[in-house]
Amino acid sequence: MKKVRKAVIPAAGLGTRFLPVTKSIPKEMLPIVNKPTIQIIVEEALKSGIEDIIIVTGKGKQAIENHFDYDAELERHLSEQGKEEQLNAIQHVSNLANIHYVRQKEPKGLGHAISCARTFIGDEPFAVLLGDDLTYSEEPCLKQLIKQYEKKECSVVGVQPVPTEEISRYGVIDPAEKEHRLYRVDSFVEKPQPEEAPSNLAIIGRYVFTPEIFTYLEKQKEGKGGEIQLTDAIEAMNELQSVFAYQFEGQRYDAGEPLSFLLTNISFALEDKELREPMLKELKKLIEKSELHHTS
Repeated sequence: MKKVRKAVIPAAGLGTRFLPVTKSIPKEMLPIVNKPTIQIIVEEALKSGIEDIIIVTGKGKQAIENHFDYDAELERHLSEQGKEEQLNAIQHVSNLANIHYVRQKEPKGLGHAISCARTFIGDEPFAVLLGDDLTYSEEPCLKQLIKQYEKKECSVVGVQPVPTEEISRYGVIDPAEKEHRLYRVDSFVEKPQPEEAPSNLAIIGRYVFTPEIFTYLEKQKEGKGGEIQLTDAIEAMNELQSVFAYQFEGQRYDAGEPLSFLLTNISFALEDKELREPMLKELKKLIEKSELHHTS
C-alpha cells in the first residue's frame, strides 16, 4: 500500500459570496485572525504527514503564490528593524512545504479542478482539502482520514452532521453499516433538498482518494450548477470500489459564508491566549452598546 504523501487544495473558485472584496483578493487569502485560510489548510496537511502540495488556482490568484514565496526585501526590512517575531513568522510561511501550482483554465467546478492535478498525483493515493472548511482537533482531521484509508485501503471522505436547513449546500451520504465512526455508504447525493436528503451527514471538505477517482472525474458529465461535481464522481466510483465516510473527531468551522466566516474569526481569536481576554471584554462592550442602541 502506497503512503499518502500528496495533497490537492482547490483554490480556483470565484468567491462570489464575498464580493466585492474577492474582485481583487482571492477568497483563500481572507484572514482568520492573522493567517489566510489557505495557510491554515496547508498547515493541517503538513501536520497530517503530507510532503507535497499542489494548489489548483485560477485567474487573479497570484496573491496565493506570493504569500508562500520568499520576499527578500521585506525580510531585510524586518531584520534591520529588529522585528524578529514578524521576521520568523514570514520565514515560517516561506519554508512551510513543497508547494506546486496548476491553473484551472475554466471554472468547471470542484471535480474538474481536482482533475487538473492528475499529472502531479500520478498513480498514488492523495488527499484533498477544501479551503471553506477549517477544523480544530488534537489529531488533525486529515490525519484521522489517512488512518482510516490505511485500514481499509479505500477512499475515505470526512463527514459531520449539519443542521437540516443547511443540507442543500453539501454532498450528503446515505449511510449503511457503521463501525464506530466509520460508515460504509450506500450512496452519495450532491446538494439534496432537506426533504430528499438520506441523512444529515454532510461531506466536510476533507478527502483521501485512491488514484482511480481521476477515471471517474474524466467520465463525469456536468451535474448541478452545470459543473463537474466531485460528489457525482464519488458516487460512480462507490458502485465498483467502496468509498467510506468517517465522522471525524473535532470542531469544524465554516469559512465559506460571510456570517460563518466572521464567527470563525471570533472562535479562533477566543482560542488565542493573548487575544482571548481582550476579545471577550470588547465583545461584551459591543453587545451592550448594540442592545442599548436597539432599545432606545
